[in-house]
Amino acid sequence: MTRLFALVLGILFAAMPVAAQDAEAIEGVIGSQLQAFNDRDVAEAWQYASPNIQRLFGDPGNFGMMVQRGYPMVWDNADVRFLELREISGAQWQKVMIRDANGGLHVLDYQMIETPTGWQINGVQLLPAPDVGA
Repeated sequence: MTRLFALVLGILFAAMPVAAQDAEAIEGVIGSQLQAFNDRDVAEAWQYASPNIQRLFGDPGNFGMMVQRGYPMVWDNADVRFLELREISGAQWQKVMIRDANGGLHVLDYQMIETPTGWQINGVQLLPAPDVGA
């Protein structure tokens, strides 16, 4: 029984640094894409999109136009705060609070997938606006 407990603890502790590394990598990918949009480097932002997203939009120009029109807070992001990273049905979801260029707050959920080249963004959902009180 003691060996089983020690084995379970060992597995849990061994998995913790991997989860922390994944969270850091995921935040890095999202942050890099957001910076690329601020720099208007759509080709760079495209590199962080998953193969599914790239197939859906076909080229960086279509992708950039969709982000500019559908996610203006991503296109012109002024401040980014990473909230919780969760696993839902086997997928990693990173919640991100973004302040847009006009000062408005938005919460987005980024679905992340791990590919042979690393973590990539597989979709983004705009969540209901947070309640912010004084």
